[in-house]
Amino acid sequence: MQRLLARIGRWPGLRWVEGWVRSLPPWAAVALFALPTALLLPIKLLALWAIGRGHVVLGMLVIVLAKVVGTAVVARLFTLTQPALMQLRWFAWTHAHWMQLKHAVLERARASWAWRVARVIQRQWKKRWRQR
Repeated sequence: MQRLLARIGRWPGLRWVEGWVRSLPPWAAVALFALPTALLLPIKLLALWAIGRGHVVLGMLVIVLAKVVGTAVVARLFTLTQPALMQLRWFAWTHAHWMQLKHAVLERARASWAWRVARVIQRQWKKRWRQR
């Protein structure tokens, strides 16, 4: 999704938006970075309301779509605003510690038996797919 958003951001009419986002000062970047969460909250609440009214599939689809789109938008915004965000000491500290924790968790997961088995299965499927 982030690649798709990056391609869309290269469209002539939207190129200036990405340039503007990149030029934001640190605190404006924080506000913009938090904006998708604030905008998606009402949509998710409406989805929960739909679920409560018996439209379970519709509500779940809206929640999943909001999660996917929201994650992609936040990832793209982070890519664009990261230099400005890293100027804030508290953000840089939090980011460094988060990345350290993330890498430790991933390292442990990748060393697990389940991960290794899943990778073998994945390679086998890819090999079979290429053979066809």
